[in-house]
Amino acid sequence: MSFVTLMTPARFGSLNLKNRVVMAPMTRSRAGVDGEITDIMVEYYRQRAGAGMIITEGVYPSENGKGYCRTPGLVHPDQVTGWQRVTDAVHAEGGTIVMQVMHVGRVAVADNKRPDAETVGPSAIAANWKLFTDNGGGTMQPCVVPRPLDGHEIPGVIDEYRRCTELAFEAGFDGVELHGTSGYLPAQFLSTGTNRRKDEWGGSLNGRLRFFVEVADAMAGVDGPGRVGFRVVPGNPYNDLHDDDPEETFRALLAALNPLGLAYCHTIRLPHGPVDNERLCRQAWNGPLIINDSYSPEEASDALELGRGDAVAFGRLYITNPDLAERIEARAELAPTDAAHIYDPGPEGYLDFPTRSV
Repeated sequence: MSFVTLMTPARFGSLNLKNRVVMAPMTRSRAGVDGEITDIMVEYYRQRAGAGMIITEGVYPSENGKGYCRTPGLVHPDQVTGWQRVTDAVHAEGGTIVMQVMHVGRVAVADNKRPDAETVGPSAIAANWKLFTDNGGGTMQPCVVPRPLDGHEIPGVIDEYRRCTELAFEAGFDGVELHGTSGYLPAQFLSTGTNRRKDEWGGSLNGRLRFFVEVADAMAGVDGPGRVGFRVVPGNPYNDLHDDDPEETFRALLAALNPLGLAYCHTIRLPHGPVDNERLCRQAWNGPLIINDSYSPEEASDALELGRGDAVAFGRLYITNPDLAERIEARAELAPTDAAHIYDPGPEGYLDFPTRSV
């Protein structure tokens, strides 16, 4: 047993965590129409700076990479300025914050994008999924068929990740996380159900791995691999994703990522999934591992002591407990999760949950 506790400090690559309570990335839909950072977002992240590390909601690296309404981007200089307000607020409270980079690929509808943006993917296969839009008072629309990327275009998409990483560091983020699951672009290239290409970006397992690995390498090239983590969930069916052999795919992916020396791997257990993700990642990944999904603080502590992970990410508990890490340390009562207004605009259900001292 490791006897590591949730309150033990950690260092993942170049990232310093004052405890091992990680705030998981959660879409909250509070950005402006064009992905700009709002005042309530600054306060939201500041309130949760007691976490050992905050991982932001997914941030799109290009206009083509946006899929959901009211999600934030990091493409333009004004967005850098907005995110700087967030990182300044978190750092003023002694926190560490990394930005999750999320290109949705085919998981998109036109009404959530700028008129000049398009939806792209590895192959012309639409996701059997619907997304919410603010148009007409709120409608659900089916995902569109993506335009398959030409081989010569793909290095440019990889460069979007690199450039977004540069902007994240300019905005003061301590690190970045590559979102490689939930059916988004890296997962689309990885998976047999979404990648039907016959060129060097598909067609074989090594071809399907190539996009993910080259994106991670490009991000690591900005300021070293110690500031770059990644998230994978083998067997995750979200957003109509399917792979014929997720265990084989992700063992090969992790073997290809190990030499890069990235800061951490972040995974979610799927109790009813086809793969034991914690076991697979612990076996195949050589670096620090963040585990996630519906852990109670007690179960999380046990998991760390057993060596199943090196930190635990909490999502829903952080919605209603902005001081979750402090409550865990004090063994204080936790507020129950309130699912109302999770994705609504405005402060209700976002900023109105008190800390224990209030």
